[in-house]
Amino acid sequence: MSKRDYYEILGVNKNASEAELKKTFKRLAMKFHPDRNPDDNDAENKFKEAKEAYEVLSDAQKRAAYDQFGHAGVEGSAGHGAGSGSFSDIFGDVFGDIFGGGARSGGGSRARRGADLRYNLDLSLEEAVQGTTVKIRVPTAVECNTCKGSGARKGTSATTCSTCNGIGQVRMQQGFFSLQQTCPTCRGAGKSISDPCPKCHGQGRVQEQKTLSVKVPAGVDNGDRIRLSGEGEAGERDSVPGDLYVQISVKPHPIFERDESDLFCEVPISFVTATLGGELDVPTLEGRVKLKVPAETQTGKLFRLRGKGVKPIRGGAVGDLMCRVVVETPVNLSSKQKELLHDFESTINSHIKHRPKESSWLNGVKKFFDDLKS
Repeated sequence: MSKRDYYEILGVNKNASEAELKKTFKRLAMKFHPDRNPDDNDAENKFKEAKEAYEVLSDAQKRAAYDQFGHAGVEGSAGHGAGSGSFSDIFGDVFGDIFGGGARSGGGSRARRGADLRYNLDLSLEEAVQGTTVKIRVPTAVECNTCKGSGARKGTSATTCSTCNGIGQVRMQQGFFSLQQTCPTCRGAGKSISDPCPKCHGQGRVQEQKTLSVKVPAGVDNGDRIRLSGEGEAGERDSVPGDLYVQISVKPHPIFERDESDLFCEVPISFVTATLGGELDVPTLEGRVKLKVPAETQTGKLFRLRGKGVKPIRGGAVGDLMCRVVVETPVNLSSKQKELLHDFESTINSHIKHRPKESSWLNGVKKFFDDLKS
């Protein structure tokens, strides 16, 4: 890769702020990213070049070394990962820094990115299938509204740390060994605050509970996560906030069970309906529908109601509702009812054709025992 001046590559001057670097690099990365320029080696090289320049200049420690010693000052650290791995990995690593996702690379004088948070959201099956919008309250560290995240008293500002000169680390010499450690004065921030904000005590953030509106898309299921970018903890002293991950948990339903895009339910039917057939009202998530039960239906029979299941969140056809009928045995019968059943049984006992499964099973049992004797 050509070792042109990093400031020249990004098209910024040596006094460019971090915000200017981000904006310029984002524009160049969008323009030259290989996904947008397939089979274009020139664009690929320009993307790698811009990434290497941004990785150095966006890190205060590396930038200070580069300003003082040029490329020799960052040899071995610049362009880490730019020439290997998939471009999707490169894209995620670099743009995670721009948009607040992922961990920042490097170290030095950068304040730490805010922590990611997780919120467990319980939904009913109806809410998960049809989608909803819910409000949640999240305890988190938010930017101090008094100092706007700077940590300094209003009207003042942080100054460059005199111990580390803004690098955030100091080098200690112990005999033949040279050790680099976090600056004890600014604790790695590269800046010192002589007059801290009275509300946040120089931290740039305070603990609060914030209310967020979460739009839950239709079709979510157990284990799905919704990412709210920048809604995690505020970062230290003007650094980017973390993200909030809303973890979906669907509560058990009294009627339906879900299996991906299909729904299942159990429908009890009477002995008479199973024998003679009939129509039943069965529930769906959209209302009642008619289910036609043919005569001589056996318990356990599955009926498929097409398109009455769940539309997958990642696309595809709407699933089905599977209704499993269960013949319910009558209970609490009167003497008259029992007598009628006995009379009915006597009329069918002499005809095997009325009980084909029972007859087949009995024949199988008889053969089993006959084989044991032989």
